[in-house]
Amino acid sequence: MHELSLCHAIAGVVKSHAAGRPVEVVRVRVGALRQVVTDSLTFCWTIVADHEGLAGAVLEVEPVPAAVECHSCSAESEITSRFSVCCPACGSGAVTVLRGEEFLVTSIDVASQASGDVVSHG
Repeated sequence: MHELSLCHAIAGVVKSHAAGRPVEVVRVRVGALRQVVTDSLTFCWTIVADHEGLAGAVLEVEPVPAAVECHSCSAESEITSRFSVCCPACGSGAVTVLRGEEFLVTSIDVASQASGDVVSHG
């Protein structure tokens, strides 16, 4: 289950940017080709967040569908299978992946210590 190590990496990024302020929400973008199980990532986050001093921080996952550009037929297509990146239009394997490999923290919402207001950082 690599989702646990991914959550530790997320926590490291979040803690460095939160600078000690309470974190409300963490948003991550996860590409379909990353082989991440969203439910497992969310579950692991609750464990890691408690351990890393981020208890109560909600993890919001934005899934990114995979898409390729075909060198044979020039089609740009979303792919529906995690197991094949062949062109859905012509079946060619000569493709460039356009999206679907992302894994990044896109923003965090932190509460300012003075007022308790939530501030978004992204």
